[in-house]
Amino acid sequence: MDRSSLFKTFTDPIHGFVTVPKGTVLKLMDHPYVQRLRRIRQLGLGFLVFPGAEHSRFSHALGALGLMQRALQNLKDKGTTITFQEMEAAYIGILLHDIGHGPFSHTLEGTFIKGFHHEIMTEALMNRLNEEMKGELDLAITVFNDQYRKRFLHQLISSQLDIDRLDYLKRDSTFTGVYEGSIGIDRILQTMRVHKGNIVIERKGVYAIENYVISRRLMYLQVYQHKTVFSADKLLRSIFTRVRFLVSRKSDVPFPSPSIGWFMQHNPNVVFGLTPEIIHNYVNLDDNDVLMSIKVWMQHKDPVLRDLCTRFMNRNLQRCVFLDEAPSEEFKQRLTLATKRELLNRGLPNDEHTVGLYLQFGSVTTETYKNENDRIWILDSTGKQAREFSKSTDAANIMALTKPLVRHYVVHFKNVSA
Repeated sequence: MDRSSLFKTFTDPIHGFVTVPKGTVLKLMDHPYVQRLRRIRQLGLGFLVFPGAEHSRFSHALGALGLMQRALQNLKDKGTTITFQEMEAAYIGILLHDIGHGPFSHTLEGTFIKGFHHEIMTEALMNRLNEEMKGELDLAITVFNDQYRKRFLHQLISSQLDIDRLDYLKRDSTFTGVYEGSIGIDRILQTMRVHKGNIVIERKGVYAIENYVISRRLMYLQVYQHKTVFSADKLLRSIFTRVRFLVSRKSDVPFPSPSIGWFMQHNPNVVFGLTPEIIHNYVNLDDNDVLMSIKVWMQHKDPVLRDLCTRFMNRNLQRCVFLDEAPSEEFKQRLTLATKRELLNRGLPNDEHTVGLYLQFGSVTTETYKNENDRIWILDSTGKQAREFSKSTDAANIMALTKPLVRHYVVHFKNVSA
């Protein structure tokens, strides 16, 4: 039989050819929920720092699907029984794992829906798709929610060593040019096995796992938590904070994106559930809605909104500084006074709300590897016992990576200091 009658082939710059099986998986790939991911950048505002970081959530989902196919085939070759239905469920789970993301990925998470996390929307959209496709996603949802008896299938979708991370580390490293994040995907996949129902790594793959964990830490420090990306994130959130403030004051704010207008005017909270209206407006949002709105707001009569939007579009960002320790109250007060003076000099109001848009303190925690609950396991040379990863390596720095790294920061005007 002609292979082209069974699969559709895509070319991926990271993994080469990815063959998508026709049927349920290809129907899902062509669905508007998944096609929307083409219009959402994988790294949010990372492109403002790394010019090549224009890749989308769609390309990540496609690449992850290709890796899932390889992973399952390797496991089958090593004697693990996996049915066609289970393989298809894993394909669907990894393809859809990011459909709940909003504009610019993590950047605006919680901005449109209070208390929101993208995984809540992912589950809601998967359930909708299942209804639309008359139960074809039943097994996939069971696997995705870790309710299936073969837990290793869920672990491949979501764990500390999952297909999602294997793809995005390699993909993000390539498109940012930060090659310290490059990992040995082939080695990791070739040394994966199922042991007592769980994914483990053969002993000969332990050094590839060391590199994987260290690379993840480096990508967080150099890319995901880059100080300029932080500054851009804060600026974008400040824009929407100002818009909500103006809407609450009954100011006239144009909304070229009806869905953004709906969220700014209704302020939904996730604790009350995801109503059909919330979901409808959410799936109509992507990066383009945000950029289009900001371009319009650059002409708004409010000087603060106009300034924030112009700064964003022209990449005139605030300075972000990581601090050696948590800032003292005295430091905060001095910087607040200096910011108020700077706002006055720029002809902008210096009330508490406005100061909070231009001066922000906070902290961020990085957890590269948690060795408490969801662990990485290394199979010993006998193939009969598995040990937790940090106890299976002679690299002294691995234990340090099991501890959370907390970094304090301040975002402020470039010419203002305490």
